[in-house]
Amino acid sequence: MTETSEPVEGGCTCGHVRYTVLSKPMIVHCCHCRWCQRQTGSAFALNALIEADRVQILSGDLEALTVESPSGKGQIIARCPHCRVAVWSHYHMSGLRERIHFIRVGTLDTPDLMPPDVHIYTCSKQPWVRLPEDAKVADRFYQYEETWSPADLTRRAALFDAAGIASP
Repeated sequence: MTETSEPVEGGCTCGHVRYTVLSKPMIVHCCHCRWCQRQTGSAFALNALIEADRVQILSGDLEALTVESPSGKGQIIARCPHCRVAVWSHYHMSGLRERIHFIRVGTLDTPDLMPPDVHIYTCSKQPWVRLPEDAKVADRFYQYEETWSPADLTRRAALFDAAGIASP
């Protein structure tokens, strides 16, 4: 996200769900895996990872749908119960499931504020998708310490501490 201190709002297509993001995300993933391609009906999924307590629902309610995931641990997709747009997801991430929202960047009113920090699973990227030469890329996934900023690694560690889980 650009270095603005202003909250960023977003919502679903029909307007039932409105939310605000209170700070910049820890990281923004552009995932090119086949699973994300199938779920989004597009070439990739763009997700901003942010602590759940830094996101506030302004109006509406969400419906949680559990779907299979490549890890076998499932993924919870939070959707608008009316238009069914996926607003965010929770993945099994070392026990942090509901503590991190993977916000669908396209649901933001100004999605250009959260460009990808890293492209992951580029091994299955569509061949016609061209990445910038200076983009951080990972064939599959990445090492946190090599990809996340020190400040965001501290935020991640705080999530593990709050959950009573040793940080991997």
